[in-house]
Amino acid sequence: MAKIFITGSADGLGQLAARQLMKDGHVVVLHARDEQRARDALNHAPGAKDVLTADLADIGDTKALAEKANALGTFDAVIHNAGVYQVGMQQLLHVNTLAPYILTALMNKPKRLIYLSSGMHLSGHAQWTERLSYADSKLHVLMLAKILARKWPEVYANAVDPGWVPTKMGGRAAPDDLQMGYETQVWLATSHEPAALVSGQYFYHQRQARYNRAADDIAAQERLLAELAGLTGIQL
Repeated sequence: MAKIFITGSADGLGQLAARQLMKDGHVVVLHARDEQRARDALNHAPGAKDVLTADLADIGDTKALAEKANALGTFDAVIHNAGVYQVGMQQLLHVNTLAPYILTALMNKPKRLIYLSSGMHLSGHAQWTERLSYADSKLHVLMLAKILARKWPEVYANAVDPGWVPTKMGGRAAPDDLQMGYETQVWLATSHEPAALVSGQYFYHQRQARYNRAADDIAAQERLLAELAGLTGIQL
């Protein structure tokens, strides 16, 4: 039995992953943006151990979320599922890039870290730019997983492309398999199969997949770390 924290688990892939993990007998702590969504999350996943609230678009709130999570002890796995798409650049930066970094840096170190990326990361830029795109933000989290694979060898850190699935973000016409979209996170968080016990990899439907090779550039990884530390005031 594992203890798992999932950001952005009030609905969508995060909640589906939470429900599957609880069905499999694991202890799950949810996260929601505000109190109303927290109540909704618990209503739809009543077996959850707890739900923590924080607006990941706010750096102070994100730092406070790390403290709340640490008060519950150390998790076996953290799934960084929360993300936004068609929003302004500042919100993209804060939710998709800064929040996973802040929580990774401040939370008690788990055994496994899973970051939700996207196939769109293939068109992202590894070089830091003020004009952040969604694709850039999803490349950032893949780079973060690769950074951690280098710096934290005792942790399994990987990124996942859930596919273009029919969630609120993806839309009802999305063509990919919704079940496979969340089962890969569940598998990476709990499986003891050798294929899941790896680090710094990019997965699609439980298989390592093609990714933007710019993510392997160690100089670019270090520049990203420096930018994130400067923006948040937190060193990894």
